[in-house]
Amino acid sequence: MRTMRAEPNIAKERLFQGMALAVLLLMGLYAIAGPSGLIAWGENQRLLEQRRAKLVDLGVERDRLRNRVELLDPRKADPDLAGELLRSNLNVARSDEMVMLLP
Repeated sequence: MRTMRAEPNIAKERLFQGMALAVLLLMGLYAIAGPSGLIAWGENQRLLEQRRAKLVDLGVERDRLRNRVELLDPRKADPDLAGELLRSNLNVARSDEMVMLLP
């Protein structure tokens, strides 16, 4: 009779252990294949390097634009840059310049 009383406890214990094992397996799967898991780590590193390279390119572009803005300051505008902008935006040419139309 003792064996019959012990079996329901064993069944509950096995059910509890099975559920605990399932939870641990899900946690392990998430740690390996989740959005911040081991598999995604390499992809994140590659994206980080790409973004650092893009940041360097943007810094160079920012410096170029900052220099251009300083050259266009109304108090001390660079005559070469002002002439270049006039020619390109307004299609203005000086009398001693020759305009060649390309087909």
